[in-house]
Amino acid sequence: MTELDDIDRQLIAALQLNGRKSFKEIAEETGIPASSVRYRVQRLEDSGTLQIVGIANPLSIGFDRLALIGVRCAPGKARSVCKEMAQLTESSYVVLTTGSYDVMVEVVCRDLEHYTELLYDRLQLIDGVVATETFFVLEAHKLAYGWGVGTPAGLSKHHMGIKPGEES
Repeated sequence: MTELDDIDRQLIAALQLNGRKSFKEIAEETGIPASSVRYRVQRLEDSGTLQIVGIANPLSIGFDRLALIGVRCAPGKARSVCKEMAQLTESSYVVLTTGSYDVMVEVVCRDLEHYTELLYDRLQLIDGVVATETFFVLEAHKLAYGWGVGTPAGLSKHHMGIKPGEES
């Protein structure tokens, strides 16, 4: 795990709000030299701490089936099941969990036929999968990927998109 300092947190926070923001703009907002912004962002990307991507709502771009699947695994198999599920092109999120399910996986499929093929012909045949339960997403009300770096020093609440009175 990469050790983050306050400058790294400022850069991550700025890019979570707008991944297309230029290094120059970030430098102007934070007071950090653009060359340092460029170097630090590259270091965060190289370490796997930061990934800058375009995120689309799958339900808005022609994918009809977004689902969360709870998976129960044979004892000792949950981590290997996670590794296999992470290789599926349809999976966008795979986590080892506690509770009723050992693994939760989010999948995006074109339609019901595609989902059915994925579930019965591939996912349920992964060694160690004992049972699955599907939760279809009917509407997506929030798709966010900003993981709590807080409001670091040097980056105002305005830059974070927080309006007065919304500080809670």
